[in-house]
Amino acid sequence: MLYSKYFIPTIKEIPSDAEVISHQLMLRAGMIRKLTSGIYTFLPAGLKAIRKVENIVREEMNRSGAIEVLMPAVQPAELWQESGRWEFYGKELLRFKDRHNHDCCIGPTHEEVITELVRKEIRSYRQLPVNFYQIQTKFRDEIRPRFGVMRCKEFIMKDAYSFDVDATGADKSYEIMYNAYARIFQRCGLTFRAVEADSGSIGGSYSHEFMVLADTGEDEIVNCLSCSYAANLEKAEVKASVLEPATRAPGKLEEVKTPKVRTIEELSSFLSIQPDQIVKTLIFSADGNVVAALIRGDHELNEVKLKNLLGADQIELADPHLVAEVTGAPMGFAGPVGLKAKMIADQAVRNMVSFVTGANKEDFHLRNVNPERDFSVHQFADLRMVMRGDRCPRCDGELNFGRGIEVGHVFKLGTKYSKAMHAVFLDEQGEEKLFFMGCYGIGIARTVAAAIEQQHDRDGIIFPISIAPFEVALLPLQMHEGDVVDAAQKIYDACLAGGVDVLMDDRDVRPGVKFKDADLLGTPLRVTVGERTLKEGMVEIKVRSEKESTNVPLSEAPALIPAKVKALYDQIK
Repeated sequence: MLYSKYFIPTIKEIPSDAEVISHQLMLRAGMIRKLTSGIYTFLPAGLKAIRKVENIVREEMNRSGAIEVLMPAVQPAELWQESGRWEFYGKELLRFKDRHNHDCCIGPTHEEVITELVRKEIRSYRQLPVNFYQIQTKFRDEIRPRFGVMRCKEFIMKDAYSFDVDATGADKSYEIMYNAYARIFQRCGLTFRAVEADSGSIGGSYSHEFMVLADTGEDEIVNCLSCSYAANLEKAEVKASVLEPATRAPGKLEEVKTPKVRTIEELSSFLSIQPDQIVKTLIFSADGNVVAALIRGDHELNEVKLKNLLGADQIELADPHLVAEVTGAPMGFAGPVGLKAKMIADQAVRNMVSFVTGANKEDFHLRNVNPERDFSVHQFADLRMVMRGDRCPRCDGELNFGRGIEVGHVFKLGTKYSKAMHAVFLDEQGEEKLFFMGCYGIGIARTVAAAIEQQHDRDGIIFPISIAPFEVALLPLQMHEGDVVDAAQKIYDACLAGGVDVLMDDRDVRPGVKFKDADLLGTPLRVTVGERTLKEGMVEIKVRSEKESTNVPLSEAPALIPAKVKALYDQIK
């Protein structure tokens, strides 16, 4: 490709509305342009990178035995109502009515559509297992789109859906997809971890997120330094402490006046105690039912864990009116003693003796509160966020904290959708059985952005060669010099003949402009043909990720460049 015949509108300045480096560099490198909030046009260079990720995904999905389909973007409300997600999915689901006043939505995902297809077309166990996938544009009406294509409204996703006769078969399909995802992200040149994750609005019993490791990642993840355990912060388990006999007798329950003391910090200071001697009582509404969650003062409640423990569809922290109604006091004074609500306590509370809680009375707290004696707990469970100093729940090893960018997610759905939508097949005995399902998603553009977040420097992007818009940037520095142009043309023709994806910068601009644009776009291999080196019969070759360049004979360059390209691919296999 000739630069003069292509379209790469680079920008020198950092756009003021671009917060993260991938957003900044994709705009500056002429890969994307914003149409409106959360919606982007992919320009030619950006689209090339997208297509290269898609090709890798398609090759590995086909290799795994999945079958490509293409489903409609517009979906009828009836399917979502049948699955129970029409209301549950929330405002991210873009709903509208067609001219016949039928409710529809733009698909953010396709569990309902694929289940509808399979329940009509697959009748027998002999047709199973099967896995269908597509690469398609999705839409989620994000309340706060940000970070460019990392969190936008309209996005390209690869989504796949497996159907099996039983849970054992579904586990095998899950493993096949898990391994396919590992190959995909390895081929994309990414450093990543697969971590245990919450299934969220998709549902199901088990899931893993594939996280690209980057300091700028939105999500915090933990992994054990001694074993393979890894999880995102929402899912990370807290190792239960060994119960030890109390070393002191429970004290007498005592009411203490604490005027205008509401927070843990204020209470700790007022009573001259440590936060770990306090138990917070948090009031929640779970599917309309009041629940009290008890947690140690120095810990943070994990609402995802509480929601999953309760099996609730929706959970939210109670507003001041509900708190006052349940406790008889304003916010900041709730406590478990005398509270008429279902109480769930974090496992750390079970070990505590004579702690401090709210008194359910304005400007008062209670000292020497003890479980069983003073109140009853419905259930003890792991309810808190993991924190530094916690040990691995699997092997008791040290946990490492880092950040990651989610690029893929695999789910075990079980019979969640097949049961709701009565999707059945006939087994060997001719009896109707529910399909066991799995679903598997990859954010295509998000993968490109994550690669940039992980691999860049102050000069621009450092693309892995497998997903770079171009493999080689060929820079003839003096376009008015016939020898330079002729030498560059010979190299260019040899690259094309050898199947190398090359961009020759044939613009009549200063050399510095060409160098800056090549580095900004992140082209993995740069070949420079200049008047000075050409007089010595040499051209310069530089790998984008390396500091030093080398001069090679012009006569060897046509053969050496494809070999260098192959070596860069070999590094990420």
